[in-house]
Amino acid sequence: MERMPAGGPATVERPSGRLAGGEWNRHPVRPDGSRIPTGHPDRASSTTSERDDVVQQYLDLMQKILDEGTDRGDRTGTGTRSIFGHQMRFDLAAGFPLVTTKKLHLKSIIHELLWFLAGDTNIGYLNRHGVKIWDDWADEHGELGPVYGAQWRSWPAPTPEDGGRTIDQIATVLRMIRETPESRRLIVSAWNPALVDAMALPPCHALFQFYVAEGRLSCQLYQRSADVFLGVPFNIASYALLTMMVAQVTGLKPGHFVHTFGDAHLYANHFAQAREQLTREPRPLPTMTLNPAVTDLFAFTYEDFTLSGYDPHPHIKAPIAV
Repeated sequence: MERMPAGGPATVERPSGRLAGGEWNRHPVRPDGSRIPTGHPDRASSTTSERDDVVQQYLDLMQKILDEGTDRGDRTGTGTRSIFGHQMRFDLAAGFPLVTTKKLHLKSIIHELLWFLAGDTNIGYLNRHGVKIWDDWADEHGELGPVYGAQWRSWPAPTPEDGGRTIDQIATVLRMIRETPESRRLIVSAWNPALVDAMALPPCHALFQFYVAEGRLSCQLYQRSADVFLGVPFNIASYALLTMMVAQVTGLKPGHFVHTFGDAHLYANHFAQAREQLTREPRPLPTMTLNPAVTDLFAFTYEDFTLSGYDPHPHIKAPIAV
């Protein structure tokens, strides 16, 4: 069992922001040989095949891009092969969807999510915890401009007459989940057209929506641009974890995480790494446990998360396109 390192109150730091297994089976099939789709009633939600399919969906996306994608130029000059429009669905009851065909740095995923939720846009907190994933975009002072955290927690009100008021989208959506769970407006957007040019990197995972049914909370993410080899495994785990956290503090159970893509791409200098990963068989998913004592979304710390049963294949190194 891997437990987040313990630390007393004097050592726990929250981000400071604007706001103080069985045999592997590639796809389960019916007796006639036809594939049973994910989520179909004929398919148990937490069987070994279902757990395997969580990672297999990701591998299938990489294979589809390699086989069917279009070679295109891109902002970084690296070159990509991409497809447009794709969706994956993960039943969070099947296990925590942390990719097992290569080792992921969970510490970075958790700290980045806590940093977003704090409304922070400076890499100082991340660096103090050994997280470097935003370093290439920060200025000399560690600032990134009004990126994710700023939009989630302090979206500027629309007119000057509002006197500098901001909108806390996360607090708002929590209130709505509790008060009007049937609402179709349980949405948080990081894409603010008025401020995109001021951001060091415009949001790739641009908008997410919650859905409550039968006591379970599901989340759908729309990701306009997806670095499938490096970024997407992080995004899956991050939004799955966010869904679990929001479910806990609103008295619900985690449902599904639905991941919808616009431009899903592999960078040209990731093709070999993707092919290497495709030779690996998925392993059983780990389990993520949250500290049940936490009832305030903004009170979670790194020590409140416990991952068990994670046995991934070795890490595969790949360059990042800036």
